[in-house]
Amino acid sequence: MSAAMIEVSSLCKTYGAGSGSPVRACDGVDLEIARGELVALTGPSGSGKSTLLYLLGALDRPDAGTIDVGGERVTSMNRAQLAAYRRRVGFVFQRFHLLPALTALDNVIAPVLPHRVDFDRRARARELLASVGLEGREQSLPSKLSGGQQQRVAIARALIGGPRLILADEPTGNLDSRAGEDVLDLLTGLRERHGATVVLATHDAHVVERCDRVVQVRDGRIS
Repeated sequence: MSAAMIEVSSLCKTYGAGSGSPVRACDGVDLEIARGELVALTGPSGSGKSTLLYLLGALDRPDAGTIDVGGERVTSMNRAQLAAYRRRVGFVFQRFHLLPALTALDNVIAPVLPHRVDFDRRARARELLASVGLEGREQSLPSKLSGGQQQRVAIARALIGGPRLILADEPTGNLDSRAGEDVLDLLTGLRERHGATVVLATHDAHVVERCDRVVQVRDGRIS
């Protein structure tokens, strides 16, 4: 088996192809990421780094090229297979995307609630909230949590399915420097605690310094 967790070949994605000004968000990208690696995707706004992240997570589909993750060809999966694949990927977004009417505990449980699992959902959610420093805040609504605490809930939610791949899009972008450092500590510790491969898109120089490798994206290409 390949040592790479992610293998991308000749990946292309164009938006607005039928318009007069199409955007080539991903232009023939080739990329390998090793198992357990922490990789930062950097580049100016509009460079294509978020598009690449969403393609890796099967939140969008490419126009051409292949994506292999953990030995599986994601770009050849049907709809049901893609849904199952997404459940094995942990997503962390800049805007948290917590459900405001749910407690922190229920937000963590939400991704696996509709699915059959072989673990106690509530027990695992409590363990994960404790692991991100939120023990005792299980019943708090998002409105009662700081931005950094909400991002911690989002990270716990990303881990509820036991993923081996974490994809984070500007995870510190809406946080102050202290909260951002705390969230980064959590992300960099995921490999040791959960054996995860972490790929994140960021503009933050402090985040970049903490990563194993930096991949620069410009005009939809790896530069």
